[in-house]
Amino acid sequence: MGCDRNYGLIAGAVIGAILAVFGGILMPVGDMIIEKTIIKEVTLEEGTTAFKNWVKTGTAVYRQFWIFDVQNPQEVVMNSSTIKVKQRGPYTYRVRFLAKENITHNPETNTVSFVQPNAAIFEPSLSSGTEDDTLTVLNLAVAAAPHLYPNAFVQVLLNSLIKKSKSSLFQRRTVKELLWGYKDPFLSLVPYPITTTVGAFFPYNDTADGVYTVFNGKDDISKVAIIDTYKGKKNLSYWSSYCDMINGTDAASFPPFVEKTRTLQFFSSDICRSIYAVFGAEHDLKGIPVYRFILPPKAFASPFQNPDNHCFCVDREVSNNCTFYGVLDISKCKQGKPVFISLPHFLHASPEIAENIEGLNPNEEEHSTYLDVEPITGFTLQFAKRLQINILVKPAKKIETLKHLNRNYIVPVLWLNETGTIGDEKAEMFKNKVTGKINLLRLIETVLISVGVVMFVAFMISYCACRSKKTK
Repeated sequence: MGCDRNYGLIAGAVIGAILAVFGGILMPVGDMIIEKTIIKEVTLEEGTTAFKNWVKTGTAVYRQFWIFDVQNPQEVVMNSSTIKVKQRGPYTYRVRFLAKENITHNPETNTVSFVQPNAAIFEPSLSSGTEDDTLTVLNLAVAAAPHLYPNAFVQVLLNSLIKKSKSSLFQRRTVKELLWGYKDPFLSLVPYPITTTVGAFFPYNDTADGVYTVFNGKDDISKVAIIDTYKGKKNLSYWSSYCDMINGTDAASFPPFVEKTRTLQFFSSDICRSIYAVFGAEHDLKGIPVYRFILPPKAFASPFQNPDNHCFCVDREVSNNCTFYGVLDISKCKQGKPVFISLPHFLHASPEIAENIEGLNPNEEEHSTYLDVEPITGFTLQFAKRLQINILVKPAKKIETLKHLNRNYIVPVLWLNETGTIGDEKAEMFKNKVTGKINLLRLIETVLISVGVVMFVAFMISYCACRSKKTK
């Protein structure tokens, strides 16, 4: 009887050991199964989960605009006063709801080409006013004129046209006009062929961004969604050296199996450059664990703070000999117009830049850019892209509305917050298809190992105790 009992205890210990070993074996095998499944589903080819979401995103994307209403236009023009601004908004539009077009698979290079159509629909329920709200804003055409035509004789002619059209440095415009375009009275008088429509985002509707060519990941999953060429080129022709390179993805997704130590590189045509994000924190998004990657201040630092940025400094006079930080001169990308990009309210920018502007309140929580990336698939499930559009205004002695200025102004026109969050339905589907299955596999592995170890230890202790008792 005692012998039979010992056999039972040994059998229990053996079963426990087998369960623990099986659980241990299941870990690398399970990881291999997960890896193979993920690799198959994130490649950009017909029939995969990634391809369906890539062609047309199921996430609602909104672009909020906050416009800076100038409170003291005459004081600025006549006395070169500090510009007082009041933020108005948000004015919200639905964007990125159209499917990619002209999708062409290139099997010989394992790439796929496409264009992304642009369209914006006003969302009154998500806005604080209407598109017909009128504000006092910078006159984009007048502000840009001396930069585009620095010749003194030409400026005398431009001055006469500015006066004749009754234009000034500031103007009253509706939200719709400022964003999407209006016929400018000053430009309409210019005698030679020129675009007379001006707007911060003109033209936008019925246009397309691209052509993009990206790797499909079929031959190398670590390259999936990474941009090979933009508009047929590997470089932008805006910057010198490596600053001109097109790096990373479009930020909608990244190659899978994202580590916290990875720097996520992406290209944004809005800011005419490649940029990067670094790991900030772990978050739970609708039950899905995500890594939040943030745009670090170092990305917009001056060459003195970050030598890697030396090739983004293009105007030593405006940048105070390349010592200013937090703003990016993208005039070369905007046909010579003096457009500067920054984070909203000049967050992380040199104090000197905001000295001439009153009414700004930079705030890390409201004004920083981040991406919430699901680390296994590399999909961006939530994001907030925030940037500010500014125009450089310089004194011009031959142009009456600019002749009283005694300093340079980088004038904030508006800032935008483009956001997208995975919908509840999509989140549930994602959990069922990806994280749910992975969590179930992990649970089975843990249970097998835990139960196996507990059984082995318990039965072995009982067996040893039984043997010891028998010996005594």
